Amino acid sequence: MVTVSALSSVHRALQVLEVVAAAGDGITAKAVARRLEYNLSTTYHLLDSLVSDGYLVRLEDHRGFGLGHKLPVLHDRLVAQLPVPRGLGRILRSVHRAAAAGVLYAAFRGGEVVVVAHDDCATHPVPVISSWRGALHATAVGKLVLAECEEGLRTDILTRDGLPALAYRTITERADLERELEAVRRRGVATDRGEFHERLACLAAPVRLPDAEGAPMLVGAVAVAVPVVPAGGPGSIADRRERLETAVLAGADRAAGALLAPVSGGWESPGTRAASHG
Repeated sequence: MVTVSALSSVHRALQVLEVVAAAGDGITAKAVARRLEYNLSTTYHLLDSLVSDGYLVRLEDHRGFGLGHKLPVLHDRLVAQLPVPRGLGRILRSVHRAAAAGVLYAAFRGGEVVVVAHDDCATHPVPVISSWRGALHATAVGKLVLAECEEGLRTDILTRDGLPALAYRTITERADLERELEAVRRRGVATDRGEFHERLACLAAPVRLPDAEGAPMLVGAVAVAVPVVPAGGPGSIADRRERLETAVLAGADRAAGALLAPVSGGWESPGTRAASHG
């Protein structure tokens, strides 16, 4: 029988893991304890347990801690359970070239978003989102999820996460969000106009597969990111909308076709960086 104390320890260990992941290599036990408001002895115990199990490593050079070898294995196992198109690397590179923008592929799992891979460069960066909880309403990919949900599930998600103001343009009123989601359903694409990152806008197209009854079901998304340009000037999402929409819709169509094709194991992604956040 699992006790309340054991569950509390698991929760605390996961919080420690998240703090180390967010801080990067070298965060000290004292810094972890301070951020989580844990006492130092408890923090050391949790850190030692995570190191012993391979989820963290002790970095002598930095006199602190970093992520361990077990985490990429977990991510790979997660990706293996997701709808990932064969030849995804080639698809993303094609969208990157066509849109002149960084691109990502996200898979959906039970209302959650997992960024599987992205193709970007210094000129065309893709934003890193460590957690999609509380960010669905402010991102193009998240709006696709919310627009697809039945009203009851959407209410549950928004009640759980709220509508926090993550940037100046974030939609924070439910009525305004519902109007935005209706526009997403009507247009077939979703847009984030600097609502998550002040200086970055995104446009996303849905990837759909037939469900058991043959109805189209949302399983993923292809999205591109571009800088927010004042007044919709050259290079803005408004200025490039047709080119961006054409690129992401073509990428989403290719991804859906690849998912329907017979698959052997794995996915091809030479040159495409696998993302480790979800």
